Amino acid sequence: MVEIERSVTEAATRLLANVERVVVGKREQISLVLSALISGGHVLLEDVPGTAKTILARTIAGSVEGASFARIQCTPDLQPTDVTGLSIYDQKTREFEFRAGPVFANVVLVDEVNRAMPRTQSALLEAMAEQQVTVDGVTRHLPSPFLVIATENPIDLEGTFPLPEAQLDRFVLRTALGYPTEQEEVSIVAAQRHGHPLDELESAVSADELRALQAAVEDVYVDELMLQWIVQLVRATREVEGVAIGASVRGSLMLERTARAWALLHGRDHVVPEDVEWLFVPVLAHRLVLTSAYLAETRALGRTELLEQIRRRALELAPPPAPDWDR
Repeated sequence: MVEIERSVTEAATRLLANVERVVVGKREQISLVLSALISGGHVLLEDVPGTAKTILARTIAGSVEGASFARIQCTPDLQPTDVTGLSIYDQKTREFEFRAGPVFANVVLVDEVNRAMPRTQSALLEAMAEQQVTVDGVTRHLPSPFLVIATENPIDLEGTFPLPEAQLDRFVLRTALGYPTEQEEVSIVAAQRHGHPLDELESAVSADELRALQAAVEDVYVDELMLQWIVQLVRATREVEGVAIGASVRGSLMLERTARAWALLHGRDHVVPEDVEWLFVPVLAHRLVLTSAYLAETRALGRTELLEQIRRRALELAPPPAPDWDR
């Protein structure tokens, strides 16, 4: 078991606290997105407008020294080259010059990703999976760190193109920020009376510290019993009543790696069962395909209760490990 350096956990604490200065009252959701960042994954935020999704992305970029931010506003006429960039002929040099697209940034906000045509959505697949893009036969690597935060509006579905399962599976987790409490909303209004807190935001960690955080994820301890249980839990999603297609092996990989990052952000050098149970819905729910019969039976339930029911059923099939004190 490798000991996590104190400087690494301190950097994680500073990063989380810095983002919370701007995005108020969303500690758990911020921790989820930062877990994706330091584990090398990407995030899908499914929420209504005005819940600080853009602000969160900009704040994360502003919290890392030297990190760049780009926003892609998806519309049906958005072309793949509008995302990746394209080669333009320079008449002076008589050569083609590559103009990089907005995906060549450290933090990329893909706003309303389901409004883009499937061909444009697919342009993100290589970037998210391989951290590179290929244009005109030439492969170009994207900067590191690289985080894609895509958003969807779950209410206004007119003129949208649902993400295929293959692309949904590329997101390490899906979550929502939700509305703040009344008191938090009062604090937000008061804080923006004379300007936005984002305007005064300063970086909290350097690029080297963030890379050290990402490397430290590898050193977070996962006991063999925990690892076996994580796999059993993911496999249980393939047997749960109401689930037509369960999570794939990528679900096991992402759940284990995100649990490591989650533990690190919470100041621990090891993963505990509560980490995995809490991460079940954000990491696995968007990888499941539910049967039409089950959806019809549970149409009166909200999405939160529906997914919680699936989680409980999976935990019944694969209960968390418990120490055998009698041995």
